[in-house]
Amino acid sequence: MTDHSLAGRKEQEVLWAQRRSFLIAAAAWTTAGGTYAAQARSNVVDLRGDATVNGERLTAERIIQSSDRIVTGPGSTLTFTLGNSAFHVRQNSSVSLDPSDSGLLVSALRLFTGAVVSVWGKGDKRKIIMPTLTAGIRGTGVYAEVFADQGGRSYLCNCYGEVEVNAGEDQTLSRSEYHQAFWGEVDAPAGRKLLPAKAFNHTDEELETLARLAGQQTAWQITGRKGVKNRYDY
Repeated sequence: MTDHSLAGRKEQEVLWAQRRSFLIAAAAWTTAGGTYAAQARSNVVDLRGDATVNGERLTAERIIQSSDRIVTGPGSTLTFTLGNSAFHVRQNSSVSLDPSDSGLLVSALRLFTGAVVSVWGKGDKRKIIMPTLTAGIRGTGVYAEVFADQGGRSYLCNCYGEVEVNAGEDQTLSRSEYHQAFWGEVDAPAGRKLLPAKAFNHTDEELETLARLAGQQTAWQITGRKGVKNRYDY
């Protein structure tokens, strides 16, 4: 397990990929054909606890669509794939998906509360939209979290890939091979709403697991080396 820091979350929340129940579920899902076969059957890899889709209770047999709204309850998590991307929704999260023109991919992930770890396959530019920050992404791995107790302050880590990050009138193009994080501020300290942040509340193993579910590898798996977290060059 790589070193990681937590802020307001428990250790077990970032260790889900090591749970025996998840490993069994992921193995069964892969045996059944993985992400490609999931287009014709359920794309839910693992569901723990209670979650709803469009207000209805989610079951492991359901197919999550690119136009759905997902809500997870306390102690509940959801891992699923959609098209060439994979997502892990943490507990107490509210997420809505916008479909692409074809309806087969997600064009935008709107995160209202909670947190999502995601790996996106190559394709047209897509977005993650949060209360105080928007990220335009291509193929990349991303961690996003909204802090409702801080007025919707939004956090995004470009774990690897290319991300165009916007907060208010502030924007930057982040190119990362190993975790570059940002705050989208509610107010504007020192006149800026987009500020650098530390990498926290997610792990390398989470990204590696989701990349595997999407038939990919992370940047550090491809290069065989890891960089320095929290390198600010913007």
